[in-house]
Amino acid sequence: MAVHTQNPSGMSTPRGYSHVAIGTGKRVVFVAGQVALDANGNLVGAGDVGAQAKQAFQNLLAALKSVGATAKDIAKITWYVVNYSQELRPTLTAARSEAFGDHAPASTLVGVQSLADPRFLVEVEAIAVID
Repeated sequence: MAVHTQNPSGMSTPRGYSHVAIGTGKRVVFVAGQVALDANGNLVGAGDVGAQAKQAFQNLLAALKSVGATAKDIAKITWYVVNYSQELRPTLTAARSEAFGDHAPASTLVGVQSLADPRFLVEVEAIAVID
């Protein structure tokens, strides 16, 4: 595996992500922000943050697959959520867990006012390391 994660002693142990991710592969892959568009450019899950998160993660995984990578190769994700509130967290966590399983890369979630298209509620970008 090209990515190893850890949570240093003396820091709280987070749920669903890691404080530190170490890439040991030979290539670094940067995946642009993925939103809830299907292969034909149609919006998936209009008004539904959970459905949009699932589609964004599916697109992220498809982008990784195109270069021979998987979710386990992700070192860091950043996701942007329109009008984020704590009530959305279980729905968002479920979408991430469905895509990543038990892999917990370093992660930052940012609440934003809007994204590139007003219909988009979630955008996810990633950095992966592969051999």
